[in-house]
Amino acid sequence: MARPGHTAWLLLGAAMLLFASAATAQDCLSATFSGGRTFGRCNSMPTLGASLHWTYHPENGTADIAFRARSGTDGWVGWGINPGRLGMAGSSVFIASQDGSGTASVLMTNLDTTSPSLQPATLKFGVPAGPTVEYSGGAYTIFATILLPGNTTQQNTVWQAGPLSGGNIQAHPTAPANLASTQRLDFLSGSSTGASNSRLRRRNIHGVLNAVAWGILIPTGAIIARYLRVFESADPAWFYLHIACQCSGYILGVAGWGLGLKLGSESVGVTYHPHRNIGIAIFCLATLQVFALLLRPDKKNKYRFYWNIYHHSVGYSVIILSAINIFKGFDILKPATGYKTAYIVVLATLGGIALFLEAITWPIAIRKRKRDADKASNGTAGWQQGA
Repeated sequence: MARPGHTAWLLLGAAMLLFASAATAQDCLSATFSGGRTFGRCNSMPTLGASLHWTYHPENGTADIAFRARSGTDGWVGWGINPGRLGMAGSSVFIASQDGSGTASVLMTNLDTTSPSLQPATLKFGVPAGPTVEYSGGAYTIFATILLPGNTTQQNTVWQAGPLSGGNIQAHPTAPANLASTQRLDFLSGSSTGASNSRLRRRNIHGVLNAVAWGILIPTGAIIARYLRVFESADPAWFYLHIACQCSGYILGVAGWGLGLKLGSESVGVTYHPHRNIGIAIFCLATLQVFALLLRPDKKNKYRFYWNIYHHSVGYSVIILSAINIFKGFDILKPATGYKTAYIVVLATLGGIALFLEAITWPIAIRKRKRDADKASNGTAGWQQGA
């Protein structure tokens, strides 16, 4: 049977995922388009902050599509279909970009190799109308009517984003989000499956484990130790809660860290050095904290003061580095905005709780120190009188 504390954290993790999923779905469903355009279905892509909106016409096998993806004016985005297989090579795509004057346009081309020439070409599927493109609100939107290849609703779709240089399209990054930007989509039912679903799922698990462990459990344990210990009625419960949070966070964090190393070993030639190095530093510092518990001196020991300085400084360093690295992870994975928003809300909530408890516990701590000082002075006076 799950313990109440463990159940609470499981519910919190589930709530974060539900919040993020709801936010993502809401972004997709609430999208509006110029000219009063509307679409019957939408699909929030799992990477690159992209979404596809479409209306399928079974009478002629066509689909009106609107592909939207976030990008700066110095970047390009693309979407297309691969009639042969699930992958980028062999696909026919629309690529939206801007020239030096800020005018947006769409290039239709075929990606027959991994190093395509990006010359205008007739696509491998019909394009009865369009394409056109708009750029607003930091995102490109490509509109077109396409004839689904093979007159089938299940298609291998691809999408991508990359930089521009002097108005020229440059190679896209080899980040996990870019490498996982393929999925098989059913234009009739709206269901989709990705070629890299297993790998993408493991990346998401890596991110969730580390966000919950280093970004939630560890800071919560620090808050408990700093503030609840002030209340005499909370002793020794605060200590066991603190240990439970820190040990749970460490175990989950090590699991997420190990999964990250495994994912890194599978991505030969793709290394995110700052994220990796900070992750290693966090693991080393957190491991030192665990061993420090075994060397924890007694309260009356003369070395306890120095142990406390070490314990607090290392602990707060882990919390700060963890927050930095979690945001670096968001930049690498580029998940739907709901995940990042959910974590920011959690951080703001923990910060608000810490400020609230700081205001409450300071007066209590001051009164306690004064009372202890009075007892010490009274004890000294009594000893002098007895002498």
